[in-house]
Amino acid sequence: MRRIAVVGGSLAGLHAAEALRERGFEGDVTLISAENELPYDRPPLSKEALLNDVPVDRLSLRAPQWYADNAITTRLGNAAARLDTAGRTVLLDDGTTVDYDGLVIATGSRARRLSSTENAPPVQVLRSIEDSLRLRERLRPGRHLVLIGAGFIGLEIAATARQWGLDVTIVEVGTVPLSRVLGDEVGAWFRALHARNGVEIVCTCTVEAIDRLGDGAVLTLSNGRVLNADVVVAGIGASPVTEWLDGSGVPTTDGVVCHSDLSTSVPGVAAAGDVARWYNPLFDEEIRVEHWTNAVEQGRRAAHTLLGHGEAFSAVPYFWTDQYEARMRFVGRASAASEVAVKELDDDRLVALYGRDGLIRGAVCVNAPRELVRYRTAIRDQVLWGDVTETPSAIGG
Repeated sequence: MRRIAVVGGSLAGLHAAEALRERGFEGDVTLISAENELPYDRPPLSKEALLNDVPVDRLSLRAPQWYADNAITTRLGNAAARLDTAGRTVLLDDGTTVDYDGLVIATGSRARRLSSTENAPPVQVLRSIEDSLRLRERLRPGRHLVLIGAGFIGLEIAATARQWGLDVTIVEVGTVPLSRVLGDEVGAWFRALHARNGVEIVCTCTVEAIDRLGDGAVLTLSNGRVLNADVVVAGIGASPVTEWLDGSGVPTTDGVVCHSDLSTSVPGVAAAGDVARWYNPLFDEEIRVEHWTNAVEQGRRAAHTLLGHGEAFSAVPYFWTDQYEARMRFVGRASAASEVAVKELDDDRLVALYGRDGLIRGAVCVNAPRELVRYRTAIRDQVLWGDVTETPSAIGG
């Protein structure tokens, strides 16, 4: 193997390239990115970068000289358009090609957008540096921000906008924020947190129409209510970037389908990060995880796999979000939980556990770092549900 291409200037892509050099790979390494910037950190985009005038270079994961020092060729501003696995060639959108012997797919995910008509007002999303800079220009004290979707990105933007002094309304289709991810009790806690900080969350409701009104918009909700907004942002999830793989033979089903070591069924091709759907033996299920720590670890593991050092990736997923004074940390899996136990619940502290098949599978800890360490270890060691909670309460799937 003399040439390895990493498609995706993402966190996973950067760490794949870095791990290749650390493992002693001396061949050509080419990092291909659809964005014009070198790989950068995304979590600050909804927090520090929105609140403060953060220079773009401060978000970069590595200095420009690092790429030269490690002999990593970068192809910035060039999206992958097609993959020829027979010829082992990546076709870029400018018509050029990159040949490879090994390939890491790390194209990540893109923010879902609302369908709109020609004269509809702009509905912003937040995924890239450009998105963050564009939104920051619109955030001004006294303006009304309407967020569509009370997921993590929407709640983080809401918290930052309140620090700016904006009025904030969130429209959420679920009964409470995060209910699909963390359940109703935890979702209700986050709703109360935002209410205490002046955010209105309109639940069990959808946006029926968005019309232009000057530089802003008028939103008509399914409950008949009408909202005037200066700024509208959609935080309705993300989709893996896989369309360039159509016809390549690389299997895709809500992401690139991988074995437990992140290799695919196509020889010499592995995947990592938001785009990878792999079998995690710890949870005995095929999962895709859109979290920072997962991207770092998977990028490195995918590189090791290409170099012949593959082993099952069975890490416990880890995610964090900071909103106001609440520092939430989540470990494991909450989806498909059959049991939940809320261990602590007050205004400034929350601990909830998730169980399935008689084992602890997940834990959410707000301002509770010691409990986080304890339950992360319990999930890794597959501790019995009854050993971590004496009074579990059953919930529906």
